[in-house]
Amino acid sequence: MRPNDPSQPGFDYTRFNVSHWQKFERMLRHARQQDMVISVIFDWNDSPVHPAADSEDEHRYFRYAAARLSAFSNVTWDLGDDISSYRSLDWSHRIGTLLLQWDPYHHLATDHPVDNKHQDRTAEWFGFTSFQEWHRPLHQWMLDQRKAQAKTGRIIPQVNEEYGYEEHYPSWSPNKPDNHSADANRRVAWEIAMAGTYQTTGETAKRGTGVWPDTGGGWVNGRGDDTMVMLQGYVYMVDFFTSFEWWKAEPHDELVNHGAFCLTEPGRVYAVYLPNGGDVTVKLAPGRYQASWFNPRTGETTSLPAVDGTAWTSPKALDNGDWALLLRK
Repeated sequence: MRPNDPSQPGFDYTRFNVSHWQKFERMLRHARQQDMVISVIFDWNDSPVHPAADSEDEHRYFRYAAARLSAFSNVTWDLGDDISSYRSLDWSHRIGTLLLQWDPYHHLATDHPVDNKHQDRTAEWFGFTSFQEWHRPLHQWMLDQRKAQAKTGRIIPQVNEEYGYEEHYPSWSPNKPDNHSADANRRVAWEIAMAGTYQTTGETAKRGTGVWPDTGGGWVNGRGDDTMVMLQGYVYMVDFFTSFEWWKAEPHDELVNHGAFCLTEPGRVYAVYLPNGGDVTVKLAPGRYQASWFNPRTGETTSLPAVDGTAWTSPKALDNGDWALLLRK
């Protein structure tokens, strides 16, 4: 009704703006062609306008979205952003269970709370967690989430969906401002990945559409400019993890020393991350392994001599920056 006024948008949940849904579908098709998965977020806290909880209008809205969008292979569901600010966990369980029934393809679903306790971990509809945890460091915190999930007897991905944006939120953050630089966030992403968990992030909200200087890019619309460098570092991280079957590896930091992190499928592959360079000793299953250095800051790979035996100490890294090692049988 009033698309230019996010605080008073004038939503009408009794009927549907078909042209808007068609526009959304065109975006999903384009994203699918680019091999991108889109999180369909049904609601968000920044808008004070919500349908009445458990009302016919609310059910109609969720049912209609599932009917229109579930045929797309590249969607996941999110019941709402900062949802614990305006809905209860009991509500999430009820509407999530209904959404599972209305979606014939059973796409992964979650909701994104302000309070990290708002997690329906054992429910069938709940396909992955969606945390908002900013405190650094995050490696051990994400390991603890894996352990908490394992105790339920139901294994699902653990995702920290908000831990940092490029040069964003330094004013109220519990950490120093430089902990939200492009490089600092890239390092935290490695911490999270090396815990066998997942993360999402975005570029800066300090510039772009609606924020001076208005460059036409920015955080909300995803159109970056040349000042935004963080996501290039994430490209290198993707290159590293997709070079082996990372989804079969589990965290075993007890196999390494000097504060390094280890993901392993024992006897097959060992991925090791050294936050501050140096060397590392890795406990291995018997066998012969190919070894290589990986520079997370440049994406460069350097081969090392083959490794034999049940324990191996790496040469020292070339500098005190962060480095990764990959050993494959």
